[in-house]
Amino acid sequence: MQNNITIVGAGLAGSLLAVYLAQKGYTVNVYERRGDMRKADTGGGKSINLALSTRGIHALKEVGLYEKIKEIAIPMYGRMIHSIDGKTQLQPYGRDMSEYINSVSRAELNKMLMDLAEEYPGVKMHFNMRCTGMDLSACEIHYHNHETSADQKIKSNVTIATDGATSAIRMEMLKIPRFNFSQVYENYGYKELHIPPRSGGSFQMETNALHIWPRGSFMLIALPNMDGSFTCTLFLAYDSSLGGINSFEHLDSKEKVTEFFKKNFTDALELMPTLLEDFFHNPTGTLMTVKCYPWVMGGKLALLGDACHAIVPFFGQGMNAAFEDCIYLNECIGKHSGNWEKIFSEYQELRKANTDAIADLAQENFIEMRDLVADARFQLKKKIESELYKIYPDTFVPKYTMVTFLRIPYSTALKRGRIQESILNELSAGIKKPEEFDKAKADKLIKENLENLQS
Repeated sequence: MQNNITIVGAGLAGSLLAVYLAQKGYTVNVYERRGDMRKADTGGGKSINLALSTRGIHALKEVGLYEKIKEIAIPMYGRMIHSIDGKTQLQPYGRDMSEYINSVSRAELNKMLMDLAEEYPGVKMHFNMRCTGMDLSACEIHYHNHETSADQKIKSNVTIATDGATSAIRMEMLKIPRFNFSQVYENYGYKELHIPPRSGGSFQMETNALHIWPRGSFMLIALPNMDGSFTCTLFLAYDSSLGGINSFEHLDSKEKVTEFFKKNFTDALELMPTLLEDFFHNPTGTLMTVKCYPWVMGGKLALLGDACHAIVPFFGQGMNAAFEDCIYLNECIGKHSGNWEKIFSEYQELRKANTDAIADLAQENFIEMRDLVADARFQLKKKIESELYKIYPDTFVPKYTMVTFLRIPYSTALKRGRIQESILNELSAGIKKPEEFDKAKADKLIKENLENLQS
């Protein structure tokens, strides 16, 4: 049994995985390119708030951290839609108040996971160690120490790479024959902005909601923070050839940014005193989807989280999917007792199709968030969907519910969601009120698709 394991990357997935491994008695060395974020501010302006939901919660419960995380989490019961005229409408996420997602600070969650990992004597974290590559045949990882400027080579019997969307380990795996890899950048970027609390520390908008300003080809969102502020994110086309004046390329002056917000987000602009400073100081983030295969090399090496399946953030599942990787890998470790070839092989088989599915779901949800949530037909279908969920609770489960509030495999949610969307399109055609849909027709359509809806 190989007891010593190397994790490349001490982000959310790497820190959580270190806890799982330590709980099973393994000695774990975690190498992180950044400094220790608990000792120095790593800077803001490039991190979208996290939406913690059922899959991630399950992982945190398994390692005993959820109750502590709840103290820094703000429940969000639905989407608060801000129309162009300043009117708002709350669209609930679930069927009742028990179904909600949680706004959590990425940095604070990461710090707590690091603290928990270091409570185990078998875990050691090494900071300022940037992975520059790996000799796959020798199982030797190459690092550059930012503090000493020295290069180091560290041998590892078992390596798990959680080093993110631009993974250095994955780059080495590109040299493997028949290694499949795709990296697709969206033509949209994002900019982090800020709504401060009122002078007394209270929130300036509804606290328990994810706020969305959908504007067709672009959008603004805002998630609440524990200090009464909101972290806002503007999603916008990069260049004017795609977005015209509604693009980062066009917004190159304070006057243009101010005019853009006055026209599209008037109610938000009134709450953002540091808009211009934030807009020109904070970097423009990129959005990309990564898919690859294989994720593993025998019993020596595996990729996990964004390193093998980075996704866009529009279903709030990036962290939740990575945490679910840890859940399944942990189960495989328990099942195969030190046989890392079997462990990695089964882990890959369980997760590959499902992470491909959530990548597709996340891209689809971008269109829904920026455009469809404000569409009357979409809202009608949502109401019919809610009614069908009440009538057929075990058969017609909303796609959002399957992904966010249940642990149904993502691939199943994708397949069932598309069938249900087809049913909703038929039932909503030619009507204006949700109670007008044909219940007999609904029953017939569901019976015709029963086998696939119950899979």
